[in-house]
Amino acid sequence: MCNDLLSRSYIHYITNKTKEHNRDNISRTKAYFSFYLQFPEIKWAFLASIVSRNAGWNMTDLELEPFRYLLGTKERQRLFITYERANWLIFSDAFPQLLIYQLSRQYNKPLFHLLSSFKVSTYMVKEWFHFWKHLDEDRLVQALIINEQNVIQAPVIKQSFFKQRVFCQPPYLLQNLLIMNAVLIPTMSQQLYGCYVHNFTNLTNRIELGKKLASIIFSPTVYNQTYEFAKCIEHTGSRYDYERFLHLSMPRAPYLRMVYPIITHRDIIRKDWYKSGGIKRKWLKNQNVNISSKTGKTFYQKRQFMYVYFHVKRAITMKNHFS
Repeated sequence: MCNDLLSRSYIHYITNKTKEHNRDNISRTKAYFSFYLQFPEIKWAFLASIVSRNAGWNMTDLELEPFRYLLGTKERQRLFITYERANWLIFSDAFPQLLIYQLSRQYNKPLFHLLSSFKVSTYMVKEWFHFWKHLDEDRLVQALIINEQNVIQAPVIKQSFFKQRVFCQPPYLLQNLLIMNAVLIPTMSQQLYGCYVHNFTNLTNRIELGKKLASIIFSPTVYNQTYEFAKCIEHTGSRYDYERFLHLSMPRAPYLRMVYPIITHRDIIRKDWYKSGGIKRKWLKNQNVNISSKTGKTFYQKRQFMYVYFHVKRAITMKNHFS
């Protein structure tokens, strides 16, 4: 009876804490990094905070004048909801795992049996017990990357609304063809690292991307710079958070909370992806990449081309309107 009461108490605490921090992209990003500051052995939490920053930047990009001009209102709303839904789903699955680890540390005993109460995959239950016993930090990062991407595969990537209204539409197809989107790893200097996102709908590609990003972030060259950025620069959702250090003449994106409301999500019945699909061997291979700041440079070169296209297209439209 006592154990049941304790379990219910833990579940109530985790449910409330997760809901509190899962309000929007800003609160999620801060929660990930705050957790990492307490438990730096959980490297994935730092990786998640950086990727979550990028999600916020992608959201506020949609409010910049070129995006507003080149994309219709519905297209921009659907893209925002895609970023928001994926961001929310990953947090709703991952943060209970982090809190259960926190409680396990607090009481000095593994409480990972509680993961099933939050519909966490049996794969992650096994991996958390393995981590508790062996403290293999890199293996846990890899496991959480594999898990998070499988978590969003059915309810976002393959879900009929997102598939038909977002991933099969010209804006997504064109940016995928031109490889316009990148996950950027910021610093408080002109060094900007990262990886391009290509074929985002492919599960294996997203897992490989996550492993590449982890390899870059935790490399000696990058880690201290990015950690200092995350510690010193509050996440606002605007790329100005890091663009101020690049000395670029780019339009300044708005703060996220100035342009987007809190979205209420309806949770779905979660299925255990591990039971239905299992693990592919290639997901478990280590991923090492060459550390380079070229991604940041080419990302902004492509954006400048987009801005030029926007200004030319708008000028032609105005000329035709007045002629």
